Amino acid sequence: MVKKAKKRKVANKKARYACGVCGIVVSVDEVCGCVDTCDIVCCGEQMKPKK
Repeated sequence: MVKKAKKRKVANKKARYACGVCGIVVSVDEVCGCVDTCDIVCCGEQMKPKK
């Protein structure tokens, strides 16, 4: 049985991400054209979308 990789959400323009460790917030001004998804990392952990 082959497991499918989880499909990750691609960041949209104006998306905001927050660090769970230090609290810094990053906003996306321009979306890259990468085929793979890009991780936004701060304090050694992947940043989570801010709602």
